[in-house]
Amino acid sequence: MNESILIIDDNKEILELLSDVFEEDYTIYTAENGEMAQVILDNEVIHLIISDIMMPGIDGFELCKLLKSNVNYCHIPIILLTSKNTFNAQIEGLENGADAYIQKPFSQLLLRTQVANLLKNRLKIKDHFASSPFEDVRVMAHSKTDEIFLKNLDEYIRKNMKDTDLDVDQLAYHMHMSRPTFYRKIKSLSALSPKELIDITRLKKAASLIAENEYSLYEIAHMVGYRSQSVFTKSFQRYFKLAPRDYFNSLDKNEDQ
Repeated sequence: MNESILIIDDNKEILELLSDVFEEDYTIYTAENGEMAQVILDNEVIHLIISDIMMPGIDGFELCKLLKSNVNYCHIPIILLTSKNTFNAQIEGLENGADAYIQKPFSQLLLRTQVANLLKNRLKIKDHFASSPFEDVRVMAHSKTDEIFLKNLDEYIRKNMKDTDLDVDQLAYHMHMSRPTFYRKIKSLSALSPKELIDITRLKKAASLIAENEYSLYEIAHMVGYRSQSVFTKSFQRYFKLAPRDYFNSLDKNEDQ
């Protein structure tokens, strides 16, 4: 699935121009105002927002502030576009939580590069979290709000991981979100489905238990919520590139060096 960009501008020509610039590489959604943008955000997984500042109704500064203060959307990077060529305008944009600020008329190459870098850097962090047995989930947080959200979620999963039926509905209920909103949040924030996040959290706990060397692999598989040791082994190898037994042997070698 292509990463998705939401473009917000009251100028239809700008919307068409930016759509043409990005549609080859990304899934594009467009909105002519903040209200239309809200509807899209409530129904689609959005990975990045490009918004004009000067718009009727909710302007870009206010929209940025609203999104960055809402736990449902605060993880989404926002690039603000403006014709205001002033230092104070740039400061205001960044103070409201914008991740980047680009002046009009803008270079298409500059904007494409900025978008690619923001998405690439976040994807690197997500990949690092998924493939590193001891990396904390909060490494994916880009705000204090997200850090608190991820810590709360991680603690709940770890507390209930022995429940083999732990699912997205239980997580959404605990986080006081609707199922669709929670799914979109996790998918956009981590590039993982909630089920994959549960699996990775279980496997990270398994990795720490393997390192302690107090339980058999069979016991560990059941302690972290797997009914089948073979499924546990396949999942462990999928994310950490080593079977559990090989992972344990690699720890011994590291200690000997």
